[in-house]
Amino acid sequence: MEELKFKPIGIIHSPFKTPKGTPIQPSAGKNIAGWIEIFPEYADGLKDLEGFSHIILLFNFHLIREVKLQTKPYMDNESRGIFAIRGPGRPNPIGLSIVRLARVEGNMLHIIDMDIVDGTPLLDIKPYVPDFDLRENVRIGWLEQNVKKLPDTRDDGRFV
Repeated sequence: MEELKFKPIGIIHSPFKTPKGTPIQPSAGKNIAGWIEIFPEYADGLKDLEGFSHIILLFNFHLIREVKLQTKPYMDNESRGIFAIRGPGRPNPIGLSIVRLARVEGNMLHIIDMDIVDGTPLLDIKPYVPDFDLRENVRIGWLEQNVKKLPDTRDDGRFV
């Protein structure tokens, strides 16, 4: 199969300058503000986005140096498969965050609930639509016992 290539559509800016200390999920970054600079050639694609309260960001984990197919997640003491965790050291280092959209000003998006390192390349934006995205009868595997730890969880920097 051919190699895929992606071109960033913008840059994410946040108060987090390194992975260490960065919240590991948007809910752990509650009320932390940041902004996204959308490159001018993509600014027309922002039309009508301001009507959404939340957006889905797809981004590149650009600081990742090593891929591990099994690793110990932050909230567990047991090694897990990379596809059973949300960690950054993936074969394709693509991240996903659902953040609150505070406002759109030209080619700038002001967002809240940050869990992304400053300078991260943005690959895509999608509107969050609860009627499309919520599911019933959800199981969360090994995270069932650990999900309550999330509000206080920050990156320990070991994945870079």
